[in-house]
Amino acid sequence: MQKESCDIGLIGLAVMGQNLVLNMNDHGYRVAVFNRTVSKVDEFIQNEAAGTQVVGAHSIEEFVGSLKRPRRAMLMVKAGDTVDQMIEGLLPHLDEGDIVIDGGNSHYPDTNRRTKDLAEKGILFIGTGVSGGEEGARFGPSIMPGGSPAAWPHVKEIFQSIAAKVEDGSPCCDWVGENGAGHYVKMIHNGIE
Repeated sequence: MQKESCDIGLIGLAVMGQNLVLNMNDHGYRVAVFNRTVSKVDEFIQNEAAGTQVVGAHSIEEFVGSLKRPRRAMLMVKAGDTVDQMIEGLLPHLDEGDIVIDGGNSHYPDTNRRTKDLAEKGILFIGTGVSGGEEGARFGPSIMPGGSPAAWPHVKEIFQSIAAKVEDGSPCCDWVGENGAGHYVKMIHNGIE
């Protein structure tokens, strides 16, 4: 695997994660992928991601090593303890200024806590709502990022390019605020839906 060749990495290859990766690939981004059940990485690379430039990693170390700096690592894992466990696994391999993105349905107070805890370690954190289900993830979700404002310029282009667009071409994605704002907006969105 080429060192530091990927624009972004995604951990968690359930359907939403897979579809976001394929969407990013369609928009010209080179994506590294990892999954706790490592066999899912190979299955994805050999099947759904066959013929793409998606890069499979078999360890967190290999995954982080494949990312361009500042590293962008997106988690699409079950909300709650799993997110904290994945962050703990990533931390020893990250450097100051790297970015961790939680794209799951986390409860916003957890996102507030993670933003603060990671800031103390020099790591930028984004908690983002991703809406639209499997179809949206594949062809254009609504994305609601919040967290460390300094992280936004490093993910803005990727997020806005893969997001759904309104009639005038504007992306259904913009920065919504600090700390848990993204997951708060997603919670409201889910309530309305």
